[in-house]
Amino acid sequence: MTRFANAVRPRLARAAGAVRPGLTRAKDAVQPYLERTVAAVKPQVTRLARVPRPKAVKTWQYTAGAAGAGLALAATVATAAGPWDSSGQRTAEQDRAVALERTGGTDHGGASGATAAGPLPAPSAPSVLTALGGAANTVKSAPTGRALATVLDPLLGNTALGTRHTAAVVDVASGKRLYGAGAGTALTPASTTKIATAVAALSALGADHRLVTRAALEADTKELVLVGGGDPTLTARADDGGGWASLRELAEQTATALKKRDITTVTLSYDKTLYAGSEIHPIGVNDNLAPVSALMVDEARTDDTASGPAPRTTDPAADATRAFARFLSDHGIRTSSPGPSKATGRAENLAEVLSPPLSALVERMLTNSDNDIAEALARQTALADRQRADFAGGGKAIRAQLKKLGLPLAGAGFHDGSGLDRADRLTADLLTSLLVKAGDPAHPDLRPALTGLPVAGFTGTLTSRYTDGAAGVVRAKTGTLTGVNTLAGTVVDRDGRLLAFAFLTSDTRDPAAAQSALDRTASALAACGCG
Repeated sequence: MTRFANAVRPRLARAAGAVRPGLTRAKDAVQPYLERTVAAVKPQVTRLARVPRPKAVKTWQYTAGAAGAGLALAATVATAAGPWDSSGQRTAEQDRAVALERTGGTDHGGASGATAAGPLPAPSAPSVLTALGGAANTVKSAPTGRALATVLDPLLGNTALGTRHTAAVVDVASGKRLYGAGAGTALTPASTTKIATAVAALSALGADHRLVTRAALEADTKELVLVGGGDPTLTARADDGGGWASLRELAEQTATALKKRDITTVTLSYDKTLYAGSEIHPIGVNDNLAPVSALMVDEARTDDTASGPAPRTTDPAADATRAFARFLSDHGIRTSSPGPSKATGRAENLAEVLSPPLSALVERMLTNSDNDIAEALARQTALADRQRADFAGGGKAIRAQLKKLGLPLAGAGFHDGSGLDRADRLTADLLTSLLVKAGDPAHPDLRPALTGLPVAGFTGTLTSRYTDGAAGVVRAKTGTLTGVNTLAGTVVDRDGRLLAFAFLTSDTRDPAAAQSALDRTASALAACGCG
């Protein structure tokens, strides 16, 4: 036990140091949150007092409970689930130890310093996983529908949420729907579509699946073909920033293999035929998404960004191959100007690099709302489902995978993987069902669809949201298009229940006001001890 404590202590110290600034900010935000939230939810809580309950709860207990739970949960999760890797993902949460009845977390490449004779790595995110099932002596009963309606109906009736809105709240442990307002009505989901893409891809391919980029030599013609495997996270940067596959490493390995064969000059080509159809999304050329190609580096960005909108190259595969040529030249290999080709079955594989596992790609996609990864995963799902690897085939494959999982698909329509297509349709019922399925111990491969959700006030697209309340308690995927604002994720309520929720709105006029209204609704759900 002493050896275990000594081994784990440095990791916990590093994790605590990493999150301390965020916890300090959250702590400083509690006081104004208490004042504002009391004013926002007082009418609903007053009405709640008339709902029969085993024990009366005062207004301040709701608000203080949510704020305090947020800080406590954030601290517990950050400490128990750490350390975080350099790409901002929760490495310990990637492990499926609990679902597989193991006793410790992942070693993460030896970073823990564990040896065969030493202690097991630190346990994986016990606080998050406890909330999924709920220990009988610490977690109270789920909220009642009537109590939730009293709290949520007035907030969802806010005019900032447009002329149409739907909502659903489900208890993750039991799968029971606790609240619904038009929950079966399909609306444009925007980027919450990525939750469906994540679950479909993980179901079709498995959490450990990796995408391969390789260099193949046609022995008879000395043609070197760079073959794209559909990895949008392949990087040409000197510092990969988080374990992503490196084009520089591939070039070095390829040059070494060529020199062993006494080859120093090659005809260079590229193969992007893994994907089919148009590379341009139906929305047209847009800084939110590169042309969807089976071969690209750094998501075809022309600047140094790693997420968010950015200018993109018009021919990702050609640009990636020109970069590959420069790296080969650095290792003494001369090449022709690259052009398109297709590797034959006779080609000899000289070298390859692998993407991180699909679990990490899904987490990055959800945390950063990464459209390029989303479209790549839709096409990979199509390939696994033996569909044509284009926009339409990706949509068909996503639907097919979700149908296999027994999810409610009435009214749903999938036209891409990212949610940028306004023709996409999802229901609040489907979104909450996806989240519940991802928390099902019978489907451990789907867990990254939960662990990748941005954490309110801490990560990804929620970093600057919820800074005045529910930080660390709400974990959700955002969705925004003109006139559309959506939010779907999980929240731990005041009684310790893990709830899945989905709020979809249409015909909104002020995106900032709509976003704030959704955040207040999710915060009220966190503040609710409505059992």
